[in-house]
Amino acid sequence: MKDELETEPSYLRLLRSGELLLHVEALEALLERCTVCPRDCFNNRLNDEIAACYSGRLPIVSSYTAHFGEEPPLVGTRGAGNIFFGNCNLRCVYCQNYQISQTHKEQIKNQITHERLAEMMLELQSSGCHNINFVSPTHFAPQMARAILIAAEKGLRLPIVYNTNAYDSVEVLKLLDGIVDVYLPDLKYAEDEAGYLYSKVRSYASVSRAALKEMFRQTGEELVYHADGLLKRGLVIRLLVLPNDIGSVRESLKWIRDELSPRVAVSLMAQYYPTNVAGTNPRYALLSRRINESEWFRAVSALEVLGMEEGWMQEYDGAAFYYRPDFNDSETPFRDVRDFVLPT
Repeated sequence: MKDELETEPSYLRLLRSGELLLHVEALEALLERCTVCPRDCFNNRLNDEIAACYSGRLPIVSSYTAHFGEEPPLVGTRGAGNIFFGNCNLRCVYCQNYQISQTHKEQIKNQITHERLAEMMLELQSSGCHNINFVSPTHFAPQMARAILIAAEKGLRLPIVYNTNAYDSVEVLKLLDGIVDVYLPDLKYAEDEAGYLYSKVRSYASVSRAALKEMFRQTGEELVYHADGLLKRGLVIRLLVLPNDIGSVRESLKWIRDELSPRVAVSLMAQYYPTNVAGTNPRYALLSRRINESEWFRAVSALEVLGMEEGWMQEYDGAAFYYRPDFNDSETPFRDVRDFVLPT
């Protein structure tokens, strides 16, 4: 176990040295010809031009709340302090949060100032949340960093969780080094073709793998816990099992093992259900149902076959969890990956 100083949020050290402001200003400069995400649309968001993610200069927050559906060491007893950003740089046809990620005309009503975003963090801290968990932060990384600076100057002391779709810019991630404590990327696909068809972006596999390598460079393979068992620093890679093996989970696990480490924590998720247009558009027929038990256990068995050592997985029977802000009191059952028993 690390002592209190060693496990304090890393942004506090940057704040004391004056480096945090430099990181924030460098991130904000990317908004002038927006390269905040790999879509590189080059719109001037500082002048409030709308980028490919339908976002401008100010952050958009759909909701913020204590959330109990994350992995156990993030939830603890009082919940993760989730802040759900509106809009997204992906257009996933099965997005379980599509009501806030793909309704930009409605989400513009939720635009707030950086100061208000900082207040939200402090409110979540005051309510007892164990961390600040930014959900879909990629397209608002500069705004997030500015708000963290404001909140830290006013007493924020919680770890920062970067809960992302992994379609992230390596340049941005390098500027987030020392600001983010826990990276929680969702590695969606092992193939670029699936990324283009189902999430409407090019080169998803190569972009996300480069991003994960940078996250790993910053955190290493070790998960750092406080004495209370809560996660303070590290990398946890989420893998959502899709029907018909669309995401190629085994290939992604093999890449994690070979290119990062077999000790990198993975979170295997069974909660897929056909929503957004996945359940209605014939073009996406392969995504039009929940996963079946055999698909789930093939993914689970890959953990053992490939020798993955750390992480969690959802219980298949409890997988009907809807990862949405309006299901805040739903608890997703997770188990340690080292405890699973394969069916005979």
